[in-house]
Amino acid sequence: MTLVVILHGLAGSANEMAPLAARLTEAGYRVVVPDQRGHGHSPRHPSDVSRAAYVADVLALLDEPAFLVGQSMGAHTAMLAAAQEPSLVRGLVMIEGGVGGSTDDYPERLRAYFASWPVPFADEAAARAFLGDRPITEAWVADLERRPDGLWPRFDPDVMKAAIAGVAATARWREWQSLAVPVLQILGEHGSIPPDEVEKMAADRVVVPGVGHDVHLEAPDVTARLILDFLAGR
Repeated sequence: MTLVVILHGLAGSANEMAPLAARLTEAGYRVVVPDQRGHGHSPRHPSDVSRAAYVADVLALLDEPAFLVGQSMGAHTAMLAAAQEPSLVRGLVMIEGGVGGSTDDYPERLRAYFASWPVPFADEAAARAFLGDRPITEAWVADLERRPDGLWPRFDPDVMKAAIAGVAATARWREWQSLAVPVLQILGEHGSIPPDEVEKMAADRVVVPGVGHDVHLEAPDVTARLILDFLAGR
């Protein structure tokens, strides 16, 4: 049974990827969906959130060559894993993922946003009222931790900044150009990967109309079909 590992993005969790995992499992694949460092049910304050640490965690899961599917930061991790150990990766699906690198301080902007959440939320309705009506809100709400004083996110803003800082620090063109495995890039029409970066990557790609960065949440059926077609073709 072919192994597929699915990696969520920053401030996400395995729970967010469960519907996609279910679709792949129903199609006969063996699917592993980890909570990555600092996310979900993993330790909230890991000692190491470097790119190397995230990649090492993924490679430790592979007991056979596998397909890697990642969204956003998870796609970046999957790309680095495929570049580092090509013999363990059969193919790569990057959902709204690029090579990284940035000229602005978006890690701090993300930290500030997450730190602005008025937690604890009294209940799910309060969380929805603050976070807004969008698919990512439902993923975050479903993953909130229940404590005696209310609902808390399963991640720390400072840890999120430190984790994404490694992605922002360097554009990993060398690793991208070294890839020796099939790659499918799934992008949202209103996604976050700069157009010039997309063009330079020159990967096989599909742009999903009418959606943004969270393609897997905004267009789950389309995303699952694209991934299943890619897997079947390999």
